[in-house]
Amino acid sequence: MDPFEKVALGKTGLQLTRLGLGARGIVDPSVEVSDTEAVDTVRTALEVGVRYVDTSPRYGLGRSELFVGKGLADVDRAEYVLSTKVGRILAPEADGGWYWDFTRTGVRRCYEASLSRLGLSHADILLIHSPERHYDEAMSGAYPALVDMRSEGLICAIGVGLTNAETALRFAEEGDFDCFLLAGRYSLLDQSALPEFLPYCLENDIGVVIGGVYNSGILASDLGPDALYDYRVAPQEILARARQIRDICLHHRVPLKAAALQFATAHPAVTSVVPGSSFPGHVKENAAMLALDIPVALWDDLRDRGLVDPGAPLPG
Repeated sequence: MDPFEKVALGKTGLQLTRLGLGARGIVDPSVEVSDTEAVDTVRTALEVGVRYVDTSPRYGLGRSELFVGKGLADVDRAEYVLSTKVGRILAPEADGGWYWDFTRTGVRRCYEASLSRLGLSHADILLIHSPERHYDEAMSGAYPALVDMRSEGLICAIGVGLTNAETALRFAEEGDFDCFLLAGRYSLLDQSALPEFLPYCLENDIGVVIGGVYNSGILASDLGPDALYDYRVAPQEILARARQIRDICLHHRVPLKAAALQFATAHPAVTSVVPGSSFPGHVKENAAMLALDIPVALWDDLRDRGLVDPGAPLPG
């Protein structure tokens, strides 16, 4: 699979590379990343061929956007697609350094602050960030604000970034969204987006970006007892399942990371995957994993062992 193949994002007219850069990784609190390394990670992504970057004011309380802006400073703006998010206002005095705001005024204020940190005139995609518990506020305030901004030409596409497939489907059915960034719900360990959400998006030409393909690290780890799944120590049943998948990968001499990335990308509704990368080497490794030839027998074994949904499209 070509990690740098450009694919249409629904009916937006935007073209995303199969591999994107999830810029949460450059400010991951569990990893010691210097400012220089963070900026170099963004620059490396563009140098090797990545043409889609996702960030958010929430990531590192604005630091991710600052680093992304510096990394993209010398790149022709027409050469990449950038998404950021709204719904949280940064405020040093607030608990945690931010507060929820899905109002029309708050959305515009959030976007303007993001552009200032990024040093850009516009983002291509604007997503409502993690509104699972704020559905009504998001649909009554943030959604119409985004629709207006799209009609004014301030952004090209609008969507939602979240971690729940059922809520994503509800947004898709009740709003005129162009795309979704769904994290962790279409992976080797969780295919909850498969029965309804992904088919709905495919049928209605709604673009889908998949984040969390490693499920917050477990599928990129040594699968020790402290492996994280959805940012918590993995339950034993999840860890056991991951080890079964790893053993099949080892049998076929395929890295678990490669299987995780390629599985998520194989669904026809999925435009791009955005694994988080903390260092330049991570970007290069993700590209190599997505480009690796994986024998069809590996996917057959996973399906025969009941480790992937029988209805999941498989690579090859």
